[in-house]
Amino acid sequence: MAIPRRPDLLLRRLSTAAVVSHARSSSAAAIAAVEENRTVPQMPHFAYTPPCYDGPRAAEILKKRTEFLSPSMFYFYKNPLNVVAGKMQYLFDEDGRRYLDAFAGIATVGCGHCHPEVVNAIVDQTQRLQHSSVVYLNHVVADFAEALASKLPGDLKVAFFTNSGTEANELALMMARLYTGSHDIISVRNSYHGNASGTMGTTAQYNWKFNVIQSGVHHAMNPDPYRGAFGSDVEQYARDMQEVVDFGTSGHVAGFISETIQGVGGIVELAQGYLPAVYKIIKKAGGLCIADEVQSGFARIGSHFWGFEAHGVLPDIVTMAKGIGNGIPLGAVITTPEIAQVLTRRNYFNTFGGNPACTAGGLAVLRVIEREKLQENAFCVGSHLKGRLKSLQEKHEIIGDVRGRGLMLGVELVTDREKKTPARAEILHAMDLMKDMGVLVGKGGLHGNVFRITPPLCFTKEDADFLVEVMDIALSKM
Repeated sequence: MAIPRRPDLLLRRLSTAAVVSHARSSSAAAIAAVEENRTVPQMPHFAYTPPCYDGPRAAEILKKRTEFLSPSMFYFYKNPLNVVAGKMQYLFDEDGRRYLDAFAGIATVGCGHCHPEVVNAIVDQTQRLQHSSVVYLNHVVADFAEALASKLPGDLKVAFFTNSGTEANELALMMARLYTGSHDIISVRNSYHGNASGTMGTTAQYNWKFNVIQSGVHHAMNPDPYRGAFGSDVEQYARDMQEVVDFGTSGHVAGFISETIQGVGGIVELAQGYLPAVYKIIKKAGGLCIADEVQSGFARIGSHFWGFEAHGVLPDIVTMAKGIGNGIPLGAVITTPEIAQVLTRRNYFNTFGGNPACTAGGLAVLRVIEREKLQENAFCVGSHLKGRLKSLQEKHEIIGDVRGRGLMLGVELVTDREKKTPARAEILHAMDLMKDMGVLVGKGGLHGNVFRITPPLCFTKEDADFLVEVMDIALSKM
């Protein structure tokens, strides 16, 4: 005998047009009418008017981009946004329309767009000396290195500056191999550490890997409390790490690299207790532990300045970029004096690493974070926002998981909560709807079904509430 289909499930699967034509009860029709007629919430007031823009329009830019820029470059939205100005947590398009930026240039703009103190520091230094390279003395790079060292625990106090997170991770991997005399590097699945030859090996998502030689890298199971094979069972993941060492290497490894919250992977926070357990295994195998703080560093998680601090571990090398410069090309590797000596065995140099203008901006970023108490704000506003998103999860079946810390949060969309089926098409539609209502978010995860919410650290509770209200409306239309 055929099992009758449930009307409520059928309604969920029909398109909007089909739902209108489908026979419904008066109560269901009333609910649908309320959702359809909900007014777009009011964006928080912001006393700023961007400069008038009279440059090329979106269509012209897109045409040039298609012809002259690499076809590998992708963009969000069906109709790409032409962003022409920014101020603090807001961006403005070619028509002067304001958008709440909840992505911050991929977790990069921590202090806020065009923060005056950061801009003034860069402009002032550029007017004095734009570039000289570290073959000459300049106090700015030394002052910035000293300030960074004061933010790190233990003997982590020697800096080498780069231009990006990929460069920083490439250097860290090489240093680990030189210091230990071993070649094998271990990272965890679903991680992203860059797209150069070495870092592409440690990156563990097929979306970001080309068919080129990536030697000496092994991938341990991802301690993902939501999708991981062992849930939050740290002992099982630690056992897997030990087996990677025992069966995949000579027993001696160069190092282990990990994010504390996987950014590109979909804002996945590693199971608590995992890092202390695997750091012991790596140390026993003679390896160094590398903390990739490119996205989770510089106060973004709120509870701590660095992500690794939330796990109670002390790495041997820390890499950073993105939030370090509030949007300028800048990265760094911080390690101990002993490990830093490996780079003196040969000449190692970076023409733009430690550039005066960039390091002046980086020093200003540290001062702004401290003076404006952005870490405390990330914790306070982030906790409020996560609570609101958890409440939204109770309302919308399409939300499978809400996770993260501070202002590094993820909302995973699924079409089936039990099977955790990724809602790939739905998230694209939701992002377009949210953009039309004035909110910009990112997306990530292997299947591209996770909202990445990583706004500037000056985000307010009013901004958070507006974001949630807009997301609520967008998901109601799924």
